[in-house]
Amino acid sequence: MARARPVIGPACGLAALVATAMAARAQTTDPFAGPMVPTLPSPGIMGPTLPAPPIEGEADLTLSAVLSTGGQPLRSGLTWRIYDERGDGTRPNIVARSGEASPSFHLAPGAYVVTLTYGYASAVKRVTMAGQALSERVRVSAGALKLSGAIGDQPLPASDLAFSIFVPIGANSEGRLVRGSVKAGEIVRLPEGTYHVVSTYGESNAIQRADLKVENGKITDATMNHRAATMTLKLVNAPGSEAFAGTAFSVLTPGGDTIREAIGAFPAVTLAEGDYVLIARHDGQVFTREFKVESGMDRDVEVLATAS
Repeated sequence: MARARPVIGPACGLAALVATAMAARAQTTDPFAGPMVPTLPSPGIMGPTLPAPPIEGEADLTLSAVLSTGGQPLRSGLTWRIYDERGDGTRPNIVARSGEASPSFHLAPGAYVVTLTYGYASAVKRVTMAGQALSERVRVSAGALKLSGAIGDQPLPASDLAFSIFVPIGANSEGRLVRGSVKAGEIVRLPEGTYHVVSTYGESNAIQRADLKVENGKITDATMNHRAATMTLKLVNAPGSEAFAGTAFSVLTPGGDTIREAIGAFPAVTLAEGDYVLIARHDGQVFTREFKVESGMDRDVEVLATAS
C-alpha cells in the first residue's frame, strides 16, 4: 500500500527546511563536521537605492580675482585649486579645481587653502567654511610682457624671432629661465619685477639682450632692436652666374670660430653685423672669401669657384 506524503503548508515551511537539514547532518560520517546551518530563502528584490544625504553644514564658496593695483577684474587665464588644510603636517589633498573666472565650490565645514595661478603669477588665500555661504576676492600682483623685433624702423617677421625670459639671480642676468620659445606678439603674464629678455633673430648669432620691468596691472610692450642682415650664400663660376647645387658652406669669424653651416645651392643665413669668412666645399674642392655684414643690408655673397 502506498504511503501518503505529508503536506507541508505555508505555516510549517521553515520547520520542514530545518528538519531536512538535521536529517542530512545525521547521515554524515565526518566527526569534525560543524553544525549544519539551514539555508533560508533569499529575500526579494530590494527597492531603489536612495541618494546619500548631503553632509551637514556644506555651503558654497564663490571666488573672484582682481589685480592688486586698481582692482581690475581678471576674467580669463585663471586656474583655481582648493586644498584641504591639515594640521598634522601631511601633504594636503586637492579638493576641487576650476578654470572659470568666478567659480563656486560646495564645501564641507573646515579650513581650506585657495591657490590661484594667472600665467606665471600666483596668489594664495586661506578660508574657513563654517556652514554658511562665503564669497572671497583674491588679489594678484601681475603684469605682462609683449615682445617684438625690428631692424631700425623695419619690423621683423614674427616667424623669424624667438624670445627667452629669465629672472636675474645675483650677478647672473640669466639666473633662472622663466619661459623659453616665446613668440613675437604673445602676451606673457608675469609677477611684477625685472626680467632679462634674450631675443634671437634667425638661427645664428643675431642676438639682442635687454632688462625689462613688468609693472602690476600693465602690459610692457617692448621692441628688441637687432643689428643684422640675411645673406644668401652661393658658389658660382662667375659673378651673377648660376649657383652650384649641393655646396657645403661654413661661416666663420675672423678668429676661426664656426657661426653657421649650411648645404644647398643658395642657402640664406641671418648674421649679426660684422666681418666673416665664408668657406665653400664642392666636389672635393675648397673655396674661400671674406665678407662683411651691415645691419639691414640683405644681399648675396658669392664665392668664385676659380678662387684659390
